[in-house]
Amino acid sequence: MVNGKEQKKRAAISFNPVNPVSPVKAFLPAPSSRPGLYIHIPFCRSKCLYCDFYSVASSAAFPAWLQAVQREAALYKERFHDFDSLYLGGGTPTVLGERQLAQMLDCLHKHFTFCPGSEMTIEANPDSLSRDKLKVIGSLGINRISLGVQSLDDRDLKYLGRSHDSKQALKSLDLVRSCGFADLAADLIYGLETQSMQGWRRTLDRILEFRPEHISCYQLTFESGAPLWKMKAAGRVRSIGEKLESAFFIWTSRYLDKRGYQHYEISNFARCPEFMSRHNLKYWGHVPYLGLGPSAHSFHAGSRWWNVKSIRKYCRLLAEGKAPIEASEVLSEEQLDLETLGLGLRTSAGVDLHALAGRLKMDEALAELQKSGLVKVTNGRILPTRKGFLVADSLPLMLYG
Repeated sequence: MVNGKEQKKRAAISFNPVNPVSPVKAFLPAPSSRPGLYIHIPFCRSKCLYCDFYSVASSAAFPAWLQAVQREAALYKERFHDFDSLYLGGGTPTVLGERQLAQMLDCLHKHFTFCPGSEMTIEANPDSLSRDKLKVIGSLGINRISLGVQSLDDRDLKYLGRSHDSKQALKSLDLVRSCGFADLAADLIYGLETQSMQGWRRTLDRILEFRPEHISCYQLTFESGAPLWKMKAAGRVRSIGEKLESAFFIWTSRYLDKRGYQHYEISNFARCPEFMSRHNLKYWGHVPYLGLGPSAHSFHAGSRWWNVKSIRKYCRLLAEGKAPIEASEVLSEEQLDLETLGLGLRTSAGVDLHALAGRLKMDEALAELQKSGLVKVTNGRILPTRKGFLVADSLPLMLYG
């Protein structure tokens, strides 16, 4: 915890957010129309204090979970095929052993086909990687490592409840590179009460030494029900405040831009379009995707559905021959339009001005947003500025008629 003196010291730092209303420079490649496959692997070594994703601090249920995933895959093998992205998320997929990881990939290849050159990502934690495990991961066709570094400051890592320290994080970054992976994505968190701007810069500087192809910088959020949220409600921790959060965001965007990283989505930066997350582009572009595992979400032909949030219930339903779906929705034209706006204005590509013609408040609202420096209109597209990224969630309702 930091005291009031340290808080004032941090607030007094000169952030120098140069030209915060400039449009972000990156343009997204058109997402592939082929579907993406997401597998939710709900196992962790321990639960982080900020996390509200569904997972359990054990891998004992892996055999039952894998059998259930095979059954769920069989339900969709005629509906989904020829994937060009695979994302193994969680949880912490790399808490599984080498043999378990191989069993899982065998299961997926048994039921589905993947296009040549598919992007295949696995999330990993620094304390669950070894040279042998990385060699097995590579041999299974996984070509992208998304490493949950979060910080290279031990005080920050303790605040977040991470199971690794900065030394392990640096070692894992070196391991990924030395094992020949050419697509490294580093995940980081900023906006912690324990974090100064100088400390955040030190973390970024050390990360950049490894030249990751992709960097995700997530602002710390206090998710309802997560331990850190409960600690905040009890007055044991506090947020740094909207003003300081905004300053961190603008500074980070400018800092990484100057070092060759394109800010292509609110939290995501890539060295070039080739390294933008192909899988995530599907989420933002309304391209079909299939999610397997407890709590996983899927989208196809204007419909969305999501699975039960319990390993036990997930396994039981599939053993009974039932789909483990908790709920579903068919999106109306208005909902699809709003999502197109909401998702598009979170990216540097923005939205096509003409695709939604007649349904947008084209004149007054758009002019006001441009005047406020939140969006720009270029080549028939509404593009968010850095300043616009800060309020991206509220932009769709301002524009939709």
